[in-house]
Amino acid sequence: MYTGTYLVLGGAGLVGLQVCRNITREFRPTKIVVASLRPHESDEAVAILSREFPHTEFAAAWGNLFVPHHLSNSSPGDLLGSTENRRALRDALYGDFRRAYEDNHLVQMILEHRPEVIIDSVNTATGISYQNVFDGAAKLIEDMESDDVGGQTGQEDLEAFLLSQSVPQIIRHVRFLYEATKSVGTHLYLKIGTTGTGGMGLNIPYTHSEDKPSKTLLAKTEVAFGHTGLLFLMARTPDAPIVKEIKPAAMIGYKAVEYVPIKQRTGGAVQLYTPSSHNLATMKNLTQHESVSDYTATGDLHTTVVNTGENGIFTLGEFATITAMGQMEFVTPEEIATNVVLEIKGVNPGVDILSAVDSTVMGPSYRAGLLRRVALNDLKALEEEKEDHSVALGQLGPPELSKLLYEAYLLRAAFPDTSFFSDPDSADESGNRIGPEALSTRVAAVARDSAVVQTAVSVGIPVLMPDGHELLRGPHINIPELKGHAQSAAISGGNIDQWARKGWIDLRAPNMALWIDRFRRMRQTRQHVYAQGSAAVDRRTYLGEALEIGEVVAWIFNNEMGGYRLK
Repeated sequence: MYTGTYLVLGGAGLVGLQVCRNITREFRPTKIVVASLRPHESDEAVAILSREFPHTEFAAAWGNLFVPHHLSNSSPGDLLGSTENRRALRDALYGDFRRAYEDNHLVQMILEHRPEVIIDSVNTATGISYQNVFDGAAKLIEDMESDDVGGQTGQEDLEAFLLSQSVPQIIRHVRFLYEATKSVGTHLYLKIGTTGTGGMGLNIPYTHSEDKPSKTLLAKTEVAFGHTGLLFLMARTPDAPIVKEIKPAAMIGYKAVEYVPIKQRTGGAVQLYTPSSHNLATMKNLTQHESVSDYTATGDLHTTVVNTGENGIFTLGEFATITAMGQMEFVTPEEIATNVVLEIKGVNPGVDILSAVDSTVMGPSYRAGLLRRVALNDLKALEEEKEDHSVALGQLGPPELSKLLYEAYLLRAAFPDTSFFSDPDSADESGNRIGPEALSTRVAAVARDSAVVQTAVSVGIPVLMPDGHELLRGPHINIPELKGHAQSAAISGGNIDQWARKGWIDLRAPNMALWIDRFRRMRQTRQHVYAQGSAAVDRRTYLGEALEIGEVVAWIFNNEMGGYRLK
């Protein structure tokens, strides 16, 4: 069982605090890192837990998990309040992945504490969706329809709109999480997610606007289940941690019943005012906000509420409504924490949504396996009839796929009797061993006279000849990939090597040496099948007797790129 370091994201919240209690009781871990958005929240939670469990080490961590480390303690207003900060956020979201990964606050937190288990109770969907892409779009449309479209206000609105996009945010978040947990060897990641609507449907009566259902609320659901989809992929990635998600479909409550001063969203106290009478018949416009100096304040607003933690506070009337039968109803944080512990133990309480999805998706079928061979045979027959070369069009992706398929095709064309594939250490017609240089020369000669090269360059896949200087190309090339308005890329030795690896047919000797090594490894795995039977067959085994270009490239994806499925 996991007894090392636990990192509880959102650990100071209603659910997170209870999770900390339960995992301390059940597993007695070496250390629990309690992470929250603000320092005082984490410090208070650590103080509470340390009093309750004096023999366990608790550590506080804090900050915004979705931004660069140097901005992790900035307020929402500060994040968007300066050009410098907006540019930093933009680069983190749309710029170079590796640089953004290294700067990300969550990543640095994981690398620092190296947790064995991560429990994530942060309300990720709310944090992303409530940036309100719809309000940003409305402002941008106003800017586009005004004369100030190129002004400073328009620029700020455009940047804010780009930063409010949920899809790039959640994609980067999950990719950062995967890379960081893989690098430190985290064993288990468990997400406590949300449905976005407390389990209700499109008829949900609670709204953040005049729309019903609320666009903002539905955006929360979109992020919540987009997040689930990405975690489903992470759970099917071989070197990722075990991934689980518990998704409560009810309001979560509650922390305490209190009589408290009411705060505005901005943090200040809500004031009580004496009503001011207005005659609508004499008014042309109704303003949403008027100067408070025109009204008589009578003190701060205090009232009786139920505190539901990060979900907010509700009055008696609100709580009674939202938890009533047929409405959201509610589930307690203790029940959620109990299920978290059961999932960590490996007991199946039946609430892991990723397991539910995994058990209901349709996988490959026996019938499809039989028909695959029929389709391949029909394709080969028609290819021969039409004297065609059906290799790659570049529409499936990634660029490496087309490059590798064409290289395999040319290698097969250079040795139509398959002798070289069967024995990569064999000799040529003169009795000389076929090394990388000789192979490069032979395949290049075939390429110059091959109609397949005309197809390749016509669909954007150039051919780099053995000298490393001559490039056969068509009017368009797929690699390098140019972004924005760029029309060209600077040529350098490093760039050429990178582009050749990514999507050029590379006939240089070093690449031929790689192919020779591949063929040698393929033949070795095939020989093991004779002696060991089915036990020798796995993703490392090449089963074909001849060089089948699709099977060869699939073998490369499985064994060199780690691009294979678990199930």
